[in-house]
Amino acid sequence: MNIVLLDAGTLGDDIDLNIFDKIGEKTVYRSTAENEVAIRIKNADVVIINKVKLNKSNLCGAEKLKLICIAATGFDNVDLGYAREKGIAVCNVKGYSTDSVAQLTVSYVLSLVCHLSEYDNYCKSGKYTESGVQNCLSPVVYELSGKTWGIYGYGNIGRKVGQIAKAFGCKVIACKRTYENDIECVGLDELFEKSDIISVHTPLNDETRGSVCEKVLSKARPGLILVNTARGAIFDEEAVVKALEEGKISGLATDVYSAEPMAENSPYNRIKDYKNVIFTPHNAWGAYESRVRLIKEMLKNITAFFNGEIRNRVDI
Repeated sequence: MNIVLLDAGTLGDDIDLNIFDKIGEKTVYRSTAENEVAIRIKNADVVIINKVKLNKSNLCGAEKLKLICIAATGFDNVDLGYAREKGIAVCNVKGYSTDSVAQLTVSYVLSLVCHLSEYDNYCKSGKYTESGVQNCLSPVVYELSGKTWGIYGYGNIGRKVGQIAKAFGCKVIACKRTYENDIECVGLDELFEKSDIISVHTPLNDETRGSVCEKVLSKARPGLILVNTARGAIFDEEAVVKALEEGKISGLATDVYSAEPMAENSPYNRIKDYKNVIFTPHNAWGAYESRVRLIKEMLKNITAFFNGEIRNRVDI
């Protein structure tokens, strides 16, 4: 079996990929440019990707390809329609990063609410020493207890974040496709009207793309903190930046971008030096334990497929 990993650099240098030697011969590329994909997968039986896009233009010549393994939960980077047409199976990995993403999501909120970077700088810059005052209480820190935490997308990660938010004493509401008894479900406009904090965990699809837009943001409760650890394109990034610049939202944190890495012409560059803004490089999913689970689950997916079992298939 010929296994090709196209963007192993996105999985981290501390992860042992030799686990795949148990089932076949592997070829590992740290990264693969768009114009290199077709030639690199030409003789592959299995292709493993994280961020590389696979579609008709690069899959058409991969006559031996039987299985695409996505090193992620989202699968919007694979043309499923063409894969089905070609008889290529596609697997993702579910639930491996729940704890990791929830942890960073809550860390964002705590950092913004507690103004950690500003107070840290106040001490390290010498201003605290120079002040002669034993403490500093500006900017103001507010407790999470009693606040409303809105969750856009209530899958595994959204539920985990909700559990943590409740532990802080927050009221939790959610915007999701189907009603559930264990959570107050609201529409997206109402989520922004009622929430002090909103974290985004919904998949990217035709319905959610650009859904956090100027119209929705105009409904935002004053002082809103907005966090995105899902997909960058769920945000209308220009509208989000404008809302922050105009003070309609008081804090922004995002781990994801419509173009990754962040483009030079991204509107986010206008606010990169704001004290109430946090950017991270799409690493919310990437705790060490999460990545180890990911690799093990992909091995199980490949083994199951060649044993004739259906496991984590997103093409059927």
